[in-house]
Amino acid sequence: MLRDARMEDVKAIYNLLNHFSNKGLLLGRSLSALYDQLRDFKVFVVSEKGSDRVVGVCSLHISWENLAEIRSLAVEEVYHGQGIGSKLVASCLEEANSLGISHVFTLTYQPLFFRRMGFSSIDKKELPHKVWSDCINCPKFPDCNEEAMSWKKEDVGNPSA
Repeated sequence: MLRDARMEDVKAIYNLLNHFSNKGLLLGRSLSALYDQLRDFKVFVVSEKGSDRVVGVCSLHISWENLAEIRSLAVEEVYHGQGIGSKLVASCLEEANSLGISHVFTLTYQPLFFRRMGFSSIDKKELPHKVWSDCINCPKFPDCNEEAMSWKKEDVGNPSA
């Protein structure tokens, strides 16, 4: 089940993000940052023994007037290939659309996944400097090898985009 994150999800989100951060696949988030930005997050939960367990997470972080970032996308390995990541990203893109945000970007090590979601590769220099504020905390800064990708509402369904 896909839903907005709740306070009781924060520690599970933290653990999931740190699991992939320790593998060098994404930027971890502090508990403080997760509480501060809880409303940015969507979670995918499965019911086990009468309670919900977070197995996937993704956030839509508003960066500027008409720009948002998909970040902190993580799905437990055992659930890979089941469409959970796609559902999480699609939900974030729907939210961006409902907020009137038509340009969404991501920095990723999984460009094929995001291409399937309608994103295109872009030069990192196209992104405003404001988006790099989190990068300072990354151990790979300034030698980041993530790929910058962009989704624009007007490109959706346009085969030439």
